[in-house]
Amino acid sequence: MDYDYNFGNNYYKYYGNYGIKSTVYNILAPEQEQPIQPGMEYLMNPLPIFDNPNYIGSGKLKDKVAIITGGDSGLGRACSIAFVKEGAKVVIVYLNEDKDAIDTKKYIENMGGSCYLIKGDITSHKFCSDVVKETIRVFGKIDILVNNAGVQYQQDNLECISDEQFDYTMKVNIYGMFYLTKEALPFMKSGSSIINLSSVTTFYGDPQLIDYVTTKGAIVGFTRSLARNLALKNIRVNAIAPGFFWTPLQPACWVKEKIPSLGSDAAMARGANPYELAPTFVFLASDDSSYMTGEVMHVNGGQVMG
Repeated sequence: MDYDYNFGNNYYKYYGNYGIKSTVYNILAPEQEQPIQPGMEYLMNPLPIFDNPNYIGSGKLKDKVAIITGGDSGLGRACSIAFVKEGAKVVIVYLNEDKDAIDTKKYIENMGGSCYLIKGDITSHKFCSDVVKETIRVFGKIDILVNNAGVQYQQDNLECISDEQFDYTMKVNIYGMFYLTKEALPFMKSGSSIINLSSVTTFYGDPQLIDYVTTKGAIVGFTRSLARNLALKNIRVNAIAPGFFWTPLQPACWVKEKIPSLGSDAAMARGANPYELAPTFVFLASDDSSYMTGEVMHVNGGQVMG
């Protein structure tokens, strides 16, 4: 017999003969959901924390130019701001989140940084080509590419995944990354860095995210193959596999009842805010990781280890 206990913001779950499966954990957000992907940050409650005021840049990315897909919100916003703190100029590629994108641009400009917005759909090869052309026109070069944009949909089983959903998930998460990387590579030189976003779900196989996990697994393979292909050119390719972070993708994916428990199965018994991943982006983009390529960095609070 199963029992649930709620004590304020702490939650316990007892699973009969299996004992305590989830111990006390911190709830980042109450029940909520959004009707469309990839979600809007300004509608979230509470708002994600995307900037750590104690993080002070030291010029690790001085004069670098970075393209960041999905840089308007969530992990992409935290990445954009950290890059700017380190001296980079950022090109933020976003789909339709106008308010989030404008808010991010204003925040960066108030810091004294440089941010250029490009709106469009990365499932279009032509659009990805235009992103690269516009970046070269505005900033003259590309040093860093962060393939962060993605979608995920909760479905109980394989039969619930429509052909249309499967096709769209593949196109956003895989095709967009492939198109943009292919277009950017001719302009990337020795010392450049490509960072792809995989997911902790790849390494334990979330049963309600089958098509999403499929794409995130493919990203690991793409990262490793491309890393070997570009190693002698000194263009590094790495991936990050985040655990649960409080980003617009969460309320846009899950049924509202699941939101409070997300992150509970991590060893640290909590989810995280986007600013906690920002230094990992900086590390992989900078010379601090000069001898790393083809790697997957796990930042998941101990949800998956090894």
